[in-house]
Amino acid sequence: MVAPAALLLREPMLLSGAGAGWSVLVPEREPWARTEEPASVGRVVGGWATALAVGAPWPVLGLWWDAAGGGFLLASGFRRTVGFGWRADGTPVGVAGAGGGVPHGEAVEGEPLVLALVGRLGLDPVLDGELLEALRAPDPEADAGARLRGLLAVLTRVGVALPAGLEPGFSAGALREALLGRPGTRRVEWSGWREAVQAELDVAGGGRFAEWMPWSGGPRAVGLAAAQIAVGAPVLARGVRARAGWGRGAAVAVGALLVAHGVVGVGYGVTRRGGGG
Repeated sequence: MVAPAALLLREPMLLSGAGAGWSVLVPEREPWARTEEPASVGRVVGGWATALAVGAPWPVLGLWWDAAGGGFLLASGFRRTVGFGWRADGTPVGVAGAGGGVPHGEAVEGEPLVLALVGRLGLDPVLDGELLEALRAPDPEADAGARLRGLLAVLTRVGVALPAGLEPGFSAGALREALLGRPGTRRVEWSGWREAVQAELDVAGGGRFAEWMPWSGGPRAVGLAAAQIAVGAPVLARGVRARAGWGRGAAVAVGALLVAHGVVGVGYGVTRRGGGG
């Protein structure tokens, strides 16, 4: 189910299992290894997570780290992206997502940030909520890597289990090597619209999310496609107007992806209705 959506990112990825009902994607190259903009890693990961979540009816977690710190983002449908971020020494900071900053401690859609996270992930609001709150509390003994490991420990309650060798703080090369040596890992790489369409058609043939896929032509698929256009158009326009740099490229890519995916979904639905299908 993840591979068709990942294809549309048009970035070479490694895909593998990450626990019951979860998959993990690791990029095969490093588009954030540029100097045009600061903290670009979080923005790139946020853009990918948002595009994957809008293109499919499941939540997407994006984890990132570099020499300056680390963080994570949770994207879920068309809801605001939320997450935590930490400096290298573990000091909590806001997280830059695809749709703008997520200030530390800010309420999201009328509810506290932690409650928004536990609700979207299906965690226990009391026990798990306390553990997430602790990740935002001052702790001189916990650096960014320790915070991320603490987050992953909480996520095991919803089935997340990263493969061996995928550890916060490891280099991009080490992450790739860990997945390449793991049975079941596959490469997901853009090779043209025909292959992407065929991959989604294969998914649309069955499964509990089939009715949401654009190729089903059903009302839910058309509604999702229309929402993708509504979200993608302003992101694309913002990227076109932005100053040069990878942040601009990420916004343009995400916006174009959402608009294109939405146009295909709406067009397929209209064609199906017109043909009586």
